[in-house]
Amino acid sequence: MKISIIIPAFNEEKLLGATLRSIDTALVSFRTIGWETETIVCDNNSTDATAEIARDAGAKVVFEPINQIARARNCGAAAATGDWLIFVDGDSCPSAELFSDVAKVIQSGKAIAGGSTVRLDTANVTARFLTQFWNATSRILHWVAGSFIFCDASVFRKIGGFSTEFFTGEELDLSKRLKRYARSEKKKIVILSKHPLLTSARKMHLYRRGELGKFLLKAFFRPNATMKSREASSPWYDGRR
Repeated sequence: MKISIIIPAFNEEKLLGATLRSIDTALVSFRTIGWETETIVCDNNSTDATAEIARDAGAKVVFEPINQIARARNCGAAAATGDWLIFVDGDSCPSAELFSDVAKVIQSGKAIAGGSTVRLDTANVTARFLTQFWNATSRILHWVAGSFIFCDASVFRKIGGFSTEFFTGEELDLSKRLKRYARSEKKKIVILSKHPLLTSARKMHLYRRGELGKFLLKAFFRPNATMKSREASSPWYDGRR
Protein backbone atom coordinates (compact mmCIF):
# COMPACT_ATOMS: atom_id res chain seq x y z
CA MET A 1 0.00 0.00 0.00
CA LYS A 2 1.20 3.49 -0.84
CA ILE A 3 -0.22 6.77 0.47
CA SER A 4 0.17 10.07 -1.39
CA ILE A 5 -0.13 13.27 0.65
CA ILE A 6 -1.14 16.18 -1.58
CA ILE A 7 -0.90 19.80 -0.46
CA PRO A 8 -2.26 22.63 -2.65
CA ALA A 9 -0.30 25.77 -1.82
CA PHE A 10 -0.72 29.38 -2.92
CA ASN A 11 1.65 31.80 -1.16
CA GLU A 12 1.88 29.58 1.92
CA GLU A 13 5.42 30.47 3.04
CA LYS A 14 4.22 31.50 6.52
CA LEU A 15 2.48 28.24 7.44
CA LEU A 16 3.65 25.56 5.00
CA GLY A 17 6.77 24.66 6.99
CA ALA A 18 4.73 23.77 10.07
CA THR A 19 2.29 21.76 7.95
CA LEU A 20 5.10 19.74 6.35
CA ARG A 21 6.76 19.09 9.71
CA SER A 22 3.51 17.84 11.22
CA ILE A 23 2.89 15.59 8.23
CA ASP A 24 6.42 14.17 8.37
CA THR A 25 5.90 13.31 12.04
CA ALA A 26 2.41 11.88 11.45
CA LEU A 27 3.56 9.62 8.60
CA VAL A 28 5.01 7.24 11.20
CA SER A 29 1.48 5.82 11.49
CA PHE A 30 1.71 4.51 7.92
CA ARG A 31 5.36 3.56 7.95
CA THR A 32 5.07 1.41 11.07
CA ILE A 33 2.59 -0.84 9.27
CA GLY A 34 4.85 -1.10 6.24
CA TRP A 35 3.09 1.35 3.92
CA GLU A 36 5.01 3.58 1.53
CA THR A 37 4.38 7.32 1.48
CA GLU A 38 5.09 10.35 -0.67
CA THR A 39 4.43 14.04 -0.10
CA ILE A 40 3.52 16.29 -3.03
CA VAL A 41 3.14 20.06 -2.87
CA CYS A 42 1.37 21.78 -5.75
CA ASP A 43 2.74 25.30 -6.08
CA ASN A 44 -0.35 27.11 -7.36
CA ASN A 45 1.46 30.01 -9.06
CA SER A 46 2.88 31.38 -5.81
CA THR A 47 4.91 34.57 -5.73
CA ASP A 48 6.69 33.81 -2.46
CA ALA A 49 9.02 31.05 -1.20
CA THR A 50 6.35 28.33 -1.10
CA ALA A 51 8.07 26.02 -3.61
CA GLU A 52 11.50 26.49 -2.04
CA ILE A 53 10.19 25.65 1.44
CA ALA A 54 8.51 22.52 0.09
CA ARG A 55 11.66 21.31 -1.69
CA ASP A 56 13.82 22.01 1.36
CA ALA A 57 11.43 19.83 3.38
CA GLY A 58 11.89 16.96 0.94
CA ALA A 59 8.50 17.19 -0.78
CA LYS A 60 8.00 16.67 -4.49
CA VAL A 61 6.90 19.97 -6.02
CA VAL A 62 4.61 20.29 -9.04
CA PHE A 63 3.34 23.50 -10.60
CA GLU A 64 -0.18 24.61 -11.54
CA PRO A 65 -0.19 28.01 -13.31
CA ILE A 66 -3.92 28.73 -12.95
CA ASN A 67 -4.70 29.93 -9.44
CA GLN A 68 -7.60 27.69 -8.39
CA ILE A 69 -7.79 25.26 -5.48
CA ALA A 70 -9.53 22.53 -7.48
CA ARG A 71 -6.88 22.68 -10.22
CA ALA A 72 -4.06 22.62 -7.66
CA ARG A 73 -5.46 19.52 -5.97
CA ASN A 74 -6.01 17.80 -9.34
CA CYS A 75 -2.47 18.68 -10.42
CA GLY A 76 -1.05 17.12 -7.27
CA ALA A 77 -3.23 14.03 -7.73
CA ALA A 78 -2.06 13.64 -11.35
CA ALA A 79 1.53 13.39 -10.09
CA ALA A 80 0.67 10.97 -7.29
CA THR A 81 1.55 7.28 -7.43
CA GLY A 82 -0.24 6.16 -4.27
CA ASP A 83 -3.14 3.76 -3.90
CA TRP A 84 -4.86 6.31 -1.67
CA LEU A 85 -4.69 10.09 -1.78
CA ILE A 86 -4.82 12.38 1.25
CA PHE A 87 -5.40 16.07 0.54
CA VAL A 88 -4.19 18.40 3.31
CA ASP A 89 -4.37 22.18 3.13
CA GLY A 90 -1.14 24.15 3.52
CA ASP A 91 -2.31 25.73 6.78
CA SER A 92 -3.35 22.49 8.51
CA CYS A 93 -1.52 20.05 10.79
CA PRO A 94 -2.69 16.42 10.90
CA SER A 95 -1.58 14.23 13.78
CA ALA A 96 -0.20 10.70 13.85
CA GLU A 97 -3.43 9.65 15.59
CA LEU A 98 -5.53 11.03 12.72
CA PHE A 99 -3.39 9.20 10.15
CA SER A 100 -3.72 6.03 12.22
CA ASP A 101 -7.50 6.39 12.08
CA VAL A 102 -7.28 6.81 8.29
CA ALA A 103 -5.21 3.62 8.04
CA LYS A 104 -7.85 1.68 9.98
CA VAL A 105 -10.59 2.89 7.64
CA ILE A 106 -8.55 1.86 4.60
CA GLN A 107 -7.77 -1.55 6.11
CA SER A 108 -11.47 -2.17 6.81
CA GLY A 109 -12.21 -2.16 3.07
CA LYS A 110 -15.62 -0.63 3.74
CA ALA A 111 -15.03 2.94 2.58
CA ILE A 112 -13.94 4.66 -0.60
CA ALA A 113 -13.20 8.04 0.96
CA GLY A 114 -13.51 10.19 4.05
CA GLY A 115 -12.63 13.31 5.93
CA SER A 116 -12.18 14.64 9.42
CA THR A 117 -13.80 17.07 11.78
CA VAL A 118 -11.67 20.15 12.39
CA ARG A 119 -10.56 22.40 15.24
CA LEU A 120 -9.23 25.92 14.83
CA ASP A 121 -6.11 27.37 16.43
CA THR A 122 -8.09 30.16 18.10
CA ALA A 123 -10.29 30.83 21.11
CA ASN A 124 -12.56 33.12 19.06
CA VAL A 125 -16.16 32.32 20.05
CA THR A 126 -17.63 32.97 16.58
CA ALA A 127 -15.00 30.82 14.91
CA ARG A 128 -15.62 27.97 17.33
CA PHE A 129 -19.39 28.16 16.84
CA LEU A 130 -19.02 28.03 13.05
CA THR A 131 -16.58 25.13 13.37
CA GLN A 132 -18.97 23.16 15.58
CA PHE A 133 -21.80 23.83 13.12
CA TRP A 134 -19.65 22.61 10.22
CA ASN A 135 -18.48 19.51 12.11
CA ALA A 136 -22.07 18.51 12.88
CA THR A 137 -23.14 19.10 9.29
CA SER A 138 -20.16 17.16 7.97
CA ARG A 139 -20.91 14.12 10.13
CA ILE A 140 -24.64 14.12 9.36
CA LEU A 141 -24.37 14.64 5.59
CA HIS A 142 -20.99 12.93 5.11
CA TRP A 143 -19.49 16.03 3.54
CA VAL A 144 -15.69 16.20 3.60
CA ALA A 145 -13.88 19.39 4.63
CA GLY A 146 -11.47 20.56 1.96
CA SER A 147 -8.68 20.87 4.52
CA PHE A 148 -8.52 17.06 4.92
CA ILE A 149 -9.81 14.50 2.43
CA PHE A 150 -8.70 10.92 1.91
CA CYS A 151 -9.83 8.93 -1.11
CA ASP A 152 -9.14 5.73 -3.01
CA ALA A 153 -7.03 7.00 -5.93
CA SER A 154 -8.82 4.84 -8.50
CA VAL A 155 -12.21 6.15 -7.38
CA PHE A 156 -10.97 9.75 -7.41
CA ARG A 157 -9.93 9.32 -11.04
CA LYS A 158 -13.09 7.45 -12.05
CA ILE A 159 -15.32 10.30 -10.92
CA GLY A 160 -13.11 12.95 -12.50
CA GLY A 161 -11.46 14.49 -9.45
CA PHE A 162 -12.35 18.01 -8.33
CA SER A 163 -14.59 20.02 -10.62
CA THR A 164 -12.81 23.07 -12.03
CA GLU A 165 -16.16 24.84 -12.29
CA PHE A 166 -15.81 25.72 -8.60
CA PHE A 167 -13.49 28.27 -6.99
CA THR A 168 -14.81 27.41 -3.51
CA GLY A 169 -17.02 24.56 -2.34
CA GLU A 170 -15.32 22.09 -4.69
CA GLU A 171 -15.14 19.65 -1.75
CA LEU A 172 -18.95 19.70 -1.40
CA ASP A 173 -19.36 18.86 -5.07
CA LEU A 174 -16.79 16.07 -4.69
CA SER A 175 -18.62 14.79 -1.59
CA LYS A 176 -21.89 14.48 -3.49
CA ARG A 177 -20.27 12.56 -6.34
CA LEU A 178 -18.37 10.32 -3.94
CA LYS A 179 -21.58 9.53 -2.05
CA ARG A 180 -23.32 8.49 -5.26
CA TYR A 181 -20.40 6.27 -6.21
CA ALA A 182 -20.22 4.77 -2.70
CA ARG A 183 -23.91 3.86 -2.81
CA SER A 184 -23.44 2.11 -6.16
CA GLU A 185 -20.59 0.06 -4.68
CA LYS A 186 -22.32 -0.53 -1.33
CA LYS A 187 -19.52 1.26 0.48
CA LYS A 188 -19.39 4.47 2.52
CA ILE A 189 -17.84 7.86 3.21
CA VAL A 190 -16.35 8.12 6.72
CA ILE A 191 -15.98 11.34 8.72
CA LEU A 192 -13.41 10.80 11.46
CA SER A 193 -13.92 12.66 14.73
CA LYS A 194 -11.72 11.19 17.48
CA HIS A 195 -8.67 13.25 16.50
CA PRO A 196 -9.82 16.42 14.69
CA LEU A 197 -7.56 18.17 12.20
CA LEU A 198 -5.88 21.29 13.55
CA THR A 199 -6.24 24.09 11.01
CA SER A 200 -5.58 27.82 10.88
CA ALA A 201 -8.20 30.42 11.75
CA ARG A 202 -6.29 33.09 9.86
CA LYS A 203 -9.30 34.23 7.82
CA MET A 204 -10.90 35.33 11.07
CA HIS A 205 -7.92 37.63 11.63
CA LEU A 206 -7.34 38.77 8.05
CA TYR A 207 -10.95 39.65 7.20
CA ARG A 208 -13.56 41.73 8.96
CA ARG A 209 -16.69 39.93 10.14
CA GLY A 210 -18.68 41.87 7.58
CA GLU A 211 -16.53 40.59 4.73
CA LEU A 212 -16.84 36.96 5.80
CA GLY A 213 -20.54 37.37 6.63
CA LYS A 214 -21.22 38.79 3.17
CA PHE A 215 -19.54 35.80 1.54
CA LEU A 216 -21.46 33.31 3.71
CA LEU A 217 -24.79 34.96 2.94
CA LYS A 218 -24.08 34.97 -0.79
CA ALA A 219 -22.94 31.33 -0.64
CA PHE A 220 -26.14 30.36 1.21
CA PHE A 221 -28.62 32.18 -1.04
CA ARG A 222 -26.76 31.89 -4.35
CA PRO A 223 -24.40 28.91 -3.90
CA ASN A 224 -23.60 28.14 -7.52
CA ALA A 225 -23.16 31.74 -8.61
CA THR A 226 -20.92 32.42 -5.61
CA MET A 227 -18.78 29.29 -5.53
CA LYS A 228 -18.24 29.30 -9.29
CA SER A 229 -16.94 32.87 -9.28
CA ARG A 230 -13.34 33.82 -8.48
CA GLU A 231 -14.41 37.37 -7.65
CA ALA A 232 -17.14 36.22 -5.24
CA SER A 233 -14.64 33.84 -3.61
CA SER A 234 -12.11 36.60 -2.92
CA PRO A 235 -11.14 35.44 0.62
CA TRP A 236 -9.46 32.47 -1.05
CA TYR A 237 -7.88 34.33 -3.96
CA ASP A 238 -7.11 37.96 -3.11
CA GLY A 239 -3.68 37.04 -1.75
CA ARG A 240 -4.12 38.06 1.90
CA ARG A 241 -2.00 35.74 4.00
